[in-house]
Amino acid sequence: MATGYLEILRARHAARLLAGTLVGRLPNATAAIAIVLFVRAEGGTYSLAGALAAVYGVANAVGQPVLGRLVDLHGQPRIQLPAAIASALAMTVFAAVGVSPAPLAYAAVAAAGLLTPPLEGGLRALWPSVLRREDQVHTAYAMDAIAQEVMFTVGPLLVTLCVSLWSAQAAVLVLNVLGVLGALSVVLSPPSRAWRSAPREAHWLGALRSPGLLALLAAFLFIGMALGSITVAAVPYADGHGGDAVYGWLMAALGLGALAGGTVYGARRWAGAPERRLRVLVAFLAVCYLPLMLMPGAVAMVALTALAGVFLAPSIACAFVIVDRHAPSGTVTEAFSWLVTTFTVGASVGTGLAGPVVQAGGALWGFALPGAAGAVSLLVLLGTGRVLAVPAVTGVVAASPENDPNRAAEPRFSSGDRA
Repeated sequence: MATGYLEILRARHAARLLAGTLVGRLPNATAAIAIVLFVRAEGGTYSLAGALAAVYGVANAVGQPVLGRLVDLHGQPRIQLPAAIASALAMTVFAAVGVSPAPLAYAAVAAAGLLTPPLEGGLRALWPSVLRREDQVHTAYAMDAIAQEVMFTVGPLLVTLCVSLWSAQAAVLVLNVLGVLGALSVVLSPPSRAWRSAPREAHWLGALRSPGLLALLAAFLFIGMALGSITVAAVPYADGHGGDAVYGWLMAALGLGALAGGTVYGARRWAGAPERRLRVLVAFLAVCYLPLMLMPGAVAMVALTALAGVFLAPSIACAFVIVDRHAPSGTVTEAFSWLVTTFTVGASVGTGLAGPVVQAGGALWGFALPGAAGAVSLLVLLGTGRVLAVPAVTGVVAASPENDPNRAAEPRFSSGDRA
């Protein structure tokens, strides 16, 4: 199983790009918990902490596709590094001024979220130029999804470690310095400096003019909702079965299940169209959410939560392949950034929706939401099957002001060939 992953990591620049991207994304992955802990340390209320974290999340969701389009137009170094520095400076202002005056605090976290560099989309755009073989790229997508689970597990631990060793303010500063260093490592690499987007047709919709991409984004909006609702529904369950420790185990099990599923998925080559494969994966994902409604004892519930996460990383990895196939020419970074944004928005909606549902019906109805959201996601994929079956045409387009001046085609595997 490890052979395919080792082959990827041995490829020139691959380990550096993966590690640099993960480190560069630490500020984004830990922003919510870092903001909450810092606001509480400054004497602010939980309401203020939640509002500031929400502002950061919304701004980030807006900024990712916008910056992704700029990367497609102007290259990675010109956008990624300035954005990383500007985002870190905004969080530095937030750490310096604290929660008062409130308008400045809101402005700082909004700027930090808006200017977060689209390192995720950038890495996925780089894989074809680094690995060359299509099957290796698909394995790299799976490894990317696995690495995300590791980062979202390790990131909060780093925040709490910094807080315990120094302070919440220091945690904000240290993580953002690390984020700049990670982005710097990526943009100074030869693949990042050499990468150019394919010639693109000038169009205000950019990547969103692809019907297949829109269908995929609609499906992943509901997958994000499922994940967000689990994090809320698990709170009242944990309160009745052991408290915070049980909640921590449930969240860790969800990530561990995704890690295991992604590892197995990426270790083999898959035949057939990825669009059909995604429907099967999402069907299993939705089914595995249903046993959570049984709400057994803590140990069994941890096992069921791990099962609920098994098909998440494979679904995400498969979606990466579909994004590359359906993104219009010259919009690959923007397209991947839209997937990040849609998933993030879905998780936020799921979190917001689960709150009143749990308040009205308890944990049982909260755990019913993930299965329902997963089922809707599957229905979207089934209903848009014809649209998803037709990959984007990526032939050379006529020259336009948006086209890369070097007319260099980005290496990719979405020109109509099978996955």
